[in-house]
Amino acid sequence: MNVLIASPLRSYTGASMVAADGATVGAVLADLDRRYPGIRFRMVDEQDRIRRHVRLFVNGAPTFDLSAPLSPADEICIVQALSGG
Repeated sequence: MNVLIASPLRSYTGASMVAADGATVGAVLADLDRRYPGIRFRMVDEQDRIRRHVRLFVNGAPTFDLSAPLSPADEICIVQALSGG
């Protein structure tokens, strides 16, 4: 499936869109981490929760559940909030 990568994470992938495999959101993030070591930690914390400054969308709908099921035709969009003043 296609995964759209947020700008702050492109230093890992070198691209704005990559392909990944997995039956759940968590499995896709694990697949991304195998291909691009360290990227998952930027999105998921030590308690296995999506970090508060990261938003994941599956086919345009927000999800906060790493166990959410996916199909091969789905598209995931990773958005990362920027902060500062």
